[in-house]
Amino acid sequence: MNLLKLRLLLEQFFIEDIGERDVTTDLIFNEEAEGEIVFIAKEKGIFSGADIIQIGFTLLDSKASISMYVKDGDPVEKGQQIATVKGQVRSLLKGERVILNLLQRMSGISTSTFEAVKLLNSKRTKITDTRKTTPGLRMLEKYAVRCGGGFNHRYGLYDAVLIKDNHIAFAGTITKAVEAVRDQLGHMVKIEVETETKKQVLEAVKANVDCIMFDNRNREEINELAALVPDHITTEVSGGLRLQDLPQYSNLNIDYISLGCLTHSISSLDISVKVLVK
Repeated sequence: MNLLKLRLLLEQFFIEDIGERDVTTDLIFNEEAEGEIVFIAKEKGIFSGADIIQIGFTLLDSKASISMYVKDGDPVEKGQQIATVKGQVRSLLKGERVILNLLQRMSGISTSTFEAVKLLNSKRTKITDTRKTTPGLRMLEKYAVRCGGGFNHRYGLYDAVLIKDNHIAFAGTITKAVEAVRDQLGHMVKIEVETETKKQVLEAVKANVDCIMFDNRNREEINELAALVPDHITTEVSGGLRLQDLPQYSNLNIDYISLGCLTHSISSLDISVKVLVK
């Protein structure tokens, strides 16, 4: 994860939440008041977001003391302590909600990804995410997928070519779309094509693309289409898959299954913040 970008994101999030000041906290506590809080998992899952805690609180209080008890990707149990933070009471109270919201969402994504990998139970096929992420949170959500044992698809429109059905419709054919890209694209960027039919798969194979996606196909159709693709071309399955569907795909001869639900339909992991009173 890009820590410089993370710092900038957190600064924006704090500005959004705190604004000019925290009216409640600033009127109750003075700058000298110090305290300690603890983050506790309230359910079982996979943790993600250690840098959120460490960078977030030090942005608000450069002298804050942070103790992490788990690492990103570690399993946590209900009641387990994740981290403690000592510092100015004002900073602890101003930062806890923004930081907690991010931890809960990232850990929910990591937990969901871990479950997907476990359900698929494949030595060959990998679980990957999509661009169906929350605007502004893509870096964090994709990082959380990796913490759960998944892989990242392209980060945006800029780092890989994905010729989808609407591109093909406007261009006329897969061949025309691929040729237009190849005429202008450097050799370092891969080309993937979305397909739905045998005819489209054969056309994509003939165009020698780097990756072929089988979109919204059932298990039997995927088996048939994958047999048409030579080994040097990567294969991907996408479209409407749910976690409970994954076991039936474990023995398919494909490289990746991409799941939008990893980032757009997850439940946040329940984590709480408590004040440590001595």
